[in-house]
Amino acid sequence: MINIKLYFLAAVFCLTACNQATTPRPTGDLGVIIERETGSVQIVNTTKPAMLSRVEGLGDLSHASVVFSRDQRYAYVFGRDGGLSKIDLLQDEIAKRIVQAGNSIGGAISQDGKIIAVSNYTPGGVKLFDAETLAPLADIPAVYGDDGKLSKVVGLVDAPGQRFVCSLFDADQIWLIDAKNPRQPQVQAFKNIGKQPYDGLLTPDGRFYAAGLFGEKGLALLDLWQPELGVIRILADYGKDDAQLPVYKMPHLEGWTVAGDWLLVPAIGQHEVLVVDRKNGQLAKRIAVAGQPVFVSARPDGRHIWVNFAFPDNQIVQVIDVKDFSLVKTLQPGKAVLHMEFSPRGEAVWLAVRDDDRVLVYDTATFSEIARLPAQKPSGIFFTDRANRIGW
Repeated sequence: MINIKLYFLAAVFCLTACNQATTPRPTGDLGVIIERETGSVQIVNTTKPAMLSRVEGLGDLSHASVVFSRDQRYAYVFGRDGGLSKIDLLQDEIAKRIVQAGNSIGGAISQDGKIIAVSNYTPGGVKLFDAETLAPLADIPAVYGDDGKLSKVVGLVDAPGQRFVCSLFDADQIWLIDAKNPRQPQVQAFKNIGKQPYDGLLTPDGRFYAAGLFGEKGLALLDLWQPELGVIRILADYGKDDAQLPVYKMPHLEGWTVAGDWLLVPAIGQHEVLVVDRKNGQLAKRIAVAGQPVFVSARPDGRHIWVNFAFPDNQIVQVIDVKDFSLVKTLQPGKAVLHMEFSPRGEAVWLAVRDDDRVLVYDTATFSEIARLPAQKPSGIFFTDRANRIGW
């Protein structure tokens, strides 16, 4: 004889489990956290901060970066070991993984979402892949000089017009790559742009590409609306008479920020954030901060700038008010704050605190901690809203 009570409970359990299994996971709520030492990433919910899953087997993530497919379902992870991994954020698994070089430093996704570009140290150059299958499309060696040397490629970003822009560290060049025909990309090289460009930034409107220079003062600026005008130099005189401090960690230009009429950038070897007038490229102000800045990141509305620092001051985060360029808050989230990522509309910011094995989430209005998540040596944090931004 059937036990009616047990039958009813079993039916309820089955319906609940089936409902949970079929509940859609909104891709706009997702992000990934790089766990650099374990070769893994966490998939997280960004609206209600929580870890959803962990995906392992991603190789060397000591300098990993991420871009997303247009539909926000897939994350493309660029590993330092040359690995290119396509992660399915809905199935919590690696959809495809290849090792395409010996040493890779980052990548980008094309305007139409169909091409993945990877910048490589070893061998130096840029490779293009089909975003769906990761099948190779083109190999562009970064050859320079009469003896055919290969340069390390850095600062690779996507740009409007189905193009990519990158910098050649050893060759002192900026490349503008037209990938409308991805099997036969066309390269326009801008030479002698300054010594050792180490990273690149594209302004949010996709117009200007700025390369930071490690070998000399200043920035190299290319107007993508008028590339025929060539590269111009800005900020060539900043800090030329100042004592140079040891550089413990290179600033990241992708962490530079545009806020209204201002470009805010970290000063190499100085405890300063530089404010540049976008209209004329002139230095407007030098803001003294707690250490050597690494990321100088704007809240999405551009009102506040959050700054983290290189060792030995990497336990500190400071906030600058763009209204008058004053320091409004100093926080000490923990040991080795490596990266910051804002929620799409900026009400919260996530901080990777590597040496404390955690990620902290702060309310950007009150500067109060609102959540913390355990993580294994976290570094980069990337949210899926990047899929809809130029140059990210």
